[in-house]
Amino acid sequence: MACTYTHTVRMTAGVSVFSALIATCVMLQPASAKSDNLRVITDGNWEEILTGEWMIEFFAPWCPACQQLQPEWNEFAEWGEDLGVNIAKVDVTEQPGLSGRFIITALPTIYHCKDGVFRRYQGARSKDDFLSFIDEKKWQSIEPVSSWFGPSSFLMNAMSALFKLSMFIRHCHNYLTEQLDVPVWGSYGIFALATLISGLVLGLILVFIADFAFPSRRFAPDYHYRKLPAGQVRLLQQLEDEQEADGEEEDDDDDYGGKTEEWQRADGADALRRRGVGVPEEDT
Repeated sequence: MACTYTHTVRMTAGVSVFSALIATCVMLQPASAKSDNLRVITDGNWEEILTGEWMIEFFAPWCPACQQLQPEWNEFAEWGEDLGVNIAKVDVTEQPGLSGRFIITALPTIYHCKDGVFRRYQGARSKDDFLSFIDEKKWQSIEPVSSWFGPSSFLMNAMSALFKLSMFIRHCHNYLTEQLDVPVWGSYGIFALATLISGLVLGLILVFIADFAFPSRRFAPDYHYRKLPAGQVRLLQQLEDEQEADGEEEDDDDDYGGKTEEWQRADGADALRRRGVGVPEEDT
């Protein structure tokens, strides 16, 4: 009897442990499915959204409106596989490049993307509204983002690089002020000096490139003659030759006149000397 009771207790304990394991697996399954359905977009994998259909949320952990939206967005993500749409999110505090690439000016911001064509979602923010937006294809009535401002355009690539640079400067500023105990004004002075030097270097490089690619011909001897007809060129050359000849004659006259004045002064001085010694002047 004791053995039977002990065996029964062991079986009951085993069933209880097995049931607990099953319950744990059931409880963990939605969480894993939720994490699989909700994609995380970064600077390294953002080009994946250019193919297929996507709904992307841009959020920040400190944003109250984003915190209120998260439960609805997570529930919406569970329906992504059934609707054939990928649900994703972007943390703008961790991905500043994507914040600049998509021109995020308010949080949360939601974009719909279909094969590389982006539209900004501006409807209500509940799970049912998201489902109807995809199921009824309401996104077709929204004007898509211009190709000039698309995330893969040259302009947005430059904007993304600018945002990354700004975050890099911010990290450097925090490092200087917090780790190295540099005063705030000292950090600003360092960045101002670096900006000035980089601007001067870049300006010199651009000047050298411009001079090398487009050398100036304005100071060449025949630069102006190339733009005139042949007859006018000959007339101008004749005028220049005549002016040069006139200039040479004037120089000769000036030399002769100068010599005449010297001779006159010399004759006057000689006459004064003769008067001083009583020598009669010669008739000229």
